[in-house]
Amino acid sequence: MTTCDRCGASLEGDPRFCPACGRHQNFKPRPTLHRIWWRVLVIGLVLYAVVSRLLATSGNPNLVPTVFLVGAFLVPVTFVVYLYETGALYDVPVSTMALTFFYGGVLGVVLAQLLEQSLVFGSGLFALLIVAVCEEIAKPIGVLWLIRRHEYADELHGLVLGGAAGMGFASLETMGYAFTFLLLSHGNLAVLGAVLITRGLLAPLGHGTWTAIVVGSIWRERMRGHFWLNRASLKGFGVAVLLHALWDWTASALPIDITLPGLALHWRFVDLMIPGVNLPIPGLVLGAVGIWILLRMFRESLQSPVAIAAPAA
Repeated sequence: MTTCDRCGASLEGDPRFCPACGRHQNFKPRPTLHRIWWRVLVIGLVLYAVVSRLLATSGNPNLVPTVFLVGAFLVPVTFVVYLYETGALYDVPVSTMALTFFYGGVLGVVLAQLLEQSLVFGSGLFALLIVAVCEEIAKPIGVLWLIRRHEYADELHGLVLGGAAGMGFASLETMGYAFTFLLLSHGNLAVLGAVLITRGLLAPLGHGTWTAIVVGSIWRERMRGHFWLNRASLKGFGVAVLLHALWDWTASALPIDITLPGLALHWRFVDLMIPGVNLPIPGLVLGAVGIWILLRMFRESLQSPVAIAAPAA
């Protein structure tokens, strides 16, 4: 007789799913060629190229929302589909995933705006820090509706569902930035394309990673039977806020001035780009740090499973 590595329930015979929590006991990922995520990406890229070209040649403004939708949602949706096919979400229905993505986006954007308009004043690093706090509070709202669900209780669920909520937020935020830059550039489609492509490529390194860290930390403490808001979960929240604030700061247009005896240095972080794709090097470095932290949490959740305790009040 064996036991489930998630909830510790006894397993008799050779069950496919744990009868107590639903964990798949013998999951085998499908070969890459048989997966859907890369097809979603390829087909989405083709559709984006087609509608962008049609918009440029026809000038039909009715195509603008389609360009926004495909450009903003392609990478986040591909990322979530990839996670689903790896087996990390084998026991979560597609409807639950879709609602988490939707709630993380819509509720996250609404709550973040309400918090920011009440709490953010001025500019500079402190204001960016408050913005990061507001958004990292807002995005997990898309997942907290599942916090009492015992079958989605381990840290791995928190990491992946948090990533899905963060990607929903990133998608809607990208649409907002695309609309803003299109207006500011007086309809410049090159600017629109640059915003959609750059933010799409960076989405998994930013909001998806930060929200996964926050929700994964909460789910880990809940799984251990602790009150979900404690020092350990607040540490994860603090890490996400710090990465978020530094990301926004290095991507801002605020110049950095350093004056030394006989030497004056002046540059803008925003100018440190990879040529051709306009990917900010400081953002990529911070994104790599976030991914490294997230991968550590993934490995810990897989290598050191903890039996799920009764949810704390």
